[in-house]
Amino acid sequence: MAAEAGSGGGANTPLGVLGGTFDPIHLGHLRLAEEAREALALAGVRLIPAGQPPHRGTPHSTAEDRLAMARLATAANPALTVDDGEVRSAQKSYTVLTLQRLRAELGAQRPLVLILGADAFAGLPAWHRWEALFELAHIAVANRPGYAPHGRRWPATLSPALDAACRGRHSADPADLRTAPAGRIVPFDMTPLAISASLIRDLVKNGHSVRYLLPDPVLDYIAAHRLYR
Repeated sequence: MAAEAGSGGGANTPLGVLGGTFDPIHLGHLRLAEEAREALALAGVRLIPAGQPPHRGTPHSTAEDRLAMARLATAANPALTVDDGEVRSAQKSYTVLTLQRLRAELGAQRPLVLILGADAFAGLPAWHRWEALFELAHIAVANRPGYAPHGRRWPATLSPALDAACRGRHSADPADLRTAPAGRIVPFDMTPLAISASLIRDLVKNGHSVRYLLPDPVLDYIAAHRLYR
């Protein structure tokens, strides 16, 4: 693991956290991590495959397969590392528990930045202990396909609870992520890539090519292990 992506990079250098089912990981995930790293001046980004995702059905591939694919996808980029903590845990993969684990590992003062799409951000009130997230990390909101990439910085209509929780936390300056370990909400723009894991699974299932939608090592892994067929 590269030191700055995993735990180094200086006590005040923010570290990105990107969770997901990654079933399979694809270029949209990787581009999101890369653009967040660059736009927000992050030391690196930890990708954390969910072991037992609580808000979705059973993944189509095993946690070990999804972990292996994530490692293959990030092997060539030292700024992106893969954390197996959720895969190894016997608990449901709740983000609040993962951030607590990272806090115990990295200390109370290291800025952590939870990377979310605008759609996921709008759904935060449905997450387990969601209000505690603001005490554990900053939140970076990425504009994804379906959201105006340069105009609307997060959904125009939030739930009253989320709107209240966000009040006073918004910042347009990524430098603010360095001034505290947690608590800010910062938007950034993401290049629209209309790639989804469900699309990839459907293409594979029906015998169609998925080349150029995900890294070649992941493509080879899917073929070798006959995933999604």
